[in-house]
Amino acid sequence: MDMVDLARLIGTRGDDPLEALRALHQLRLELARAEVVLVHRARTSGLTGVQIAEALGVSKQAVHKKHGGRRFDGAS
Repeated sequence: MDMVDLARLIGTRGDDPLEALRALHQLRLELARAEVVLVHRARTSGLTGVQIAEALGVSKQAVHKKHGGRRFDGAS
């Protein structure tokens, strides 16, 4: 993703740095919320911790630390 794509996502052309930073902050919050929902959906659909971690580009331990839950305690 380049700066043009990011600017389109945050709804600014980058003319006002404070506006762009606020928009970026809101985008991060929305992405974090979406991640929580999608990880929950993945868990309830039976995906393993390893599968979820690979999809997110992180370790299984990172997913467990961030999202917790007993589903990640087993050998998945």
